[in-house]
Amino acid sequence: MNTKIAFLVFAFVVFLSAHVADAQTGKLPRIGYISLRSGIEPREEQFQRGLRELGYNEGQNILIEWRFAANKEDRLPEFAAEMVRLEVDVIVAAGTQAIRAAKQETTTIPIVIGQVGDPVQLGFVASLAKPGGNITGTTTTPVDLPGKRLEMLKEAIPGISRVAFLQDSRNPGNTITLRETEAAARTLGVQLQNLDVQRPDDLDNAFQTALNWGAQAVIESATGIFASNQDRDRIAKIEVKTRLPVMHSDPALVLAGGLMSYSTDVPEQFRRAATYVDKILKGAKPADMPVEQPTKYELVVNLKTAEQIGMKIPQSVLNRADKVIK
Repeated sequence: MNTKIAFLVFAFVVFLSAHVADAQTGKLPRIGYISLRSGIEPREEQFQRGLRELGYNEGQNILIEWRFAANKEDRLPEFAAEMVRLEVDVIVAAGTQAIRAAKQETTTIPIVIGQVGDPVQLGFVASLAKPGGNITGTTTTPVDLPGKRLEMLKEAIPGISRVAFLQDSRNPGNTITLRETEAAARTLGVQLQNLDVQRPDDLDNAFQTALNWGAQAVIESATGIFASNQDRDRIAKIEVKTRLPVMHSDPALVLAGGLMSYSTDVPEQFRRAATYVDKILKGAKPADMPVEQPTKYELVVNLKTAEQIGMKIPQSVLNRADKVIK
């Protein structure tokens, strides 16, 4: 009898231990996070903050599989395939290339957009109100934002008539951005020069080409290639060296020494993306969850850089700035 009791106790302990281990690992909700960039940045920090606000603590009641491509786009499909193998509950895709890689890999695992221009024109969702597939989330670049950047640049530099447009042609989102910028340029009477920049090493030639053409300013829309602080420092130094004022698409480049940026509050959009993850984990279907559009825009101006390139920012622009670096 004692032997039987001992065996039953042993069997129960083994059974309980197995289920506790299962609860601690396999049963925890698992998020796959895919990005073209190099590591945790303010947007990822805000995503984590959003999860904490909803009661999720990484490693305790949720797991996150972080994957960063360090600007090596060919790694994104590999990451997407890995998320499918891991059977994650939801994939958060940061950026157009990451979304495209995830979309090509799965039509069943929910995909939450962390950063993208117009997901309808890019073919990711059927409509903002009714996505209709396994993709939803937050759009960070409304259609009219490229035109607003050019308007803001012209206000900061009255009288400019030639502007170079730096973009990475590999990013399908930039096709839309270029088209909208060209439309705004026609309205504002500005000539636009399109320059393809696919890696930081292309920057010197691109800026020299812009100078040779007679560009008076630059609009940068190639944020994806600036995956590291070193890359951001590089374009900031070229900006100062050539004395060409640049309107950036990411405030991180202004913090690194660029002149100015006008953009949506991208980290806030990633915090909002956490609410989509929460709803999906609780049973909501991406097809029925409207894509959220941004409501806040930020103008960031670096007066140190303005002084270095010999430019005076009009007070009207400074009055509108959300952040001024002195």
